[in-house]
Amino acid sequence: DVQQFIEKLNTLFPDFHANLPTEAQWEYACRAGTQTPFSFGENITTEQVNYAGNYPYAGGEEGLHRKKTVPVKSLPPNPWGLYEMHGNVWEWCADWYAKEYPKQAITNPPGPDEGIHRVLRGGSWYYYGRDTRSASRNWYEPDFRHDYIGFRLALG
Repeated sequence: DVQQFIEKLNTLFPDFHANLPTEAQWEYACRAGTQTPFSFGENITTEQVNYAGNYPYAGGEEGLHRKKTVPVKSLPPNPWGLYEMHGNVWEWCADWYAKEYPKQAITNPPGPDEGIHRVLRGGSWYYYGRDTRSASRNWYEPDFRHDYIGFRLALG
């Protein structure tokens, strides 16, 4: 469904060149120049991120479990002005899921050429605080649907 939406969008607005971000692009945007578990620092609160607040990260304080998505711009943006990169919904990436990363350092690595599962990043309102870390990954078959999964477009 997402790919059909992107195809239609690119037909209507060919200068957008919209697509799903690669996993590397997604993490780069999420981190926004930081090297901590979250673009907000070492830990998070439910005032910053929409996740299952009764399962905080690394001994953090319990918080609100909204049990639903929040509208974009409901919570603070990361340092680059991107909203809801952590939590709210898992976001589809263009890459097929690979269980392990390459052993050597690679800049902007592509995912495998084929696979069964696609990568999702970001965590969601339904998942624990640890799942919203910048480095956290998930995967599902491309036709999997749930109200805790969405997508973000990369342009250009």
